[in-house]
Amino acid sequence: MNMIKNLIYDFGRVLVTYDFEHISSFGFASEEDLQSFVHIVSDPAFVRRCDLELIPFEDLIREMQHTYPQWERQWQLFYDRYLEFVTGEMPGMYAYMTELKARGYKLYGLSNWCSTIYRVMKEYKIFNLLDGFVVSSDYQVVKPDPAIYRILLDKYDLKAEECVFADDRADNVEAAQQVGMQAIVFTTTEAYKEALEPLLAGNEDPI
Repeated sequence: MNMIKNLIYDFGRVLVTYDFEHISSFGFASEEDLQSFVHIVSDPAFVRRCDLELIPFEDLIREMQHTYPQWERQWQLFYDRYLEFVTGEMPGMYAYMTELKARGYKLYGLSNWCSTIYRVMKEYKIFNLLDGFVVSSDYQVVKPDPAIYRILLDKYDLKAEECVFADDRADNVEAAQQVGMQAIVFTTTEAYKEALEPLLAGNEDPI
């Protein structure tokens, strides 16, 4: 049986928390306008365009300002105040990942995110624990496409059977399993720990 050597993490709602709550402070003319804007930025098609970043994120915002000129200022605020969507590190994950790293496991990131993630990563020390990472916007491919998992494996010369992947979305977890990884649907740090530790049992020396 292959030993687990590598632990791989999605970013949003696994390493860091985020929400769109502060959009309510963007000064919409009505509650209806606010909800319409939130619906657009939450729409999977828009999120996919952000994560793929086939055009620069800033250019996408300009496009949205042209498409929805009534919200030109709000779109600019969406861009300028993007870091505010990330509200903190996932409770307990920094401590647990620090422990896992001390036990000899390699830690990697695999996230769907636009290039603005690099601004986020400078703000939170949890990202400093990673031995490497792959972000969708750098490769123009997004989870759950199996190709992005293989990009990570190839980039760091990892064997899928030696990896455990964690993501808050079940479809992304299933895709990881399809490429040969073990995988966990992430909900809380405690639940993740309860699911992971049995998989690590017997890994006295993962190096």
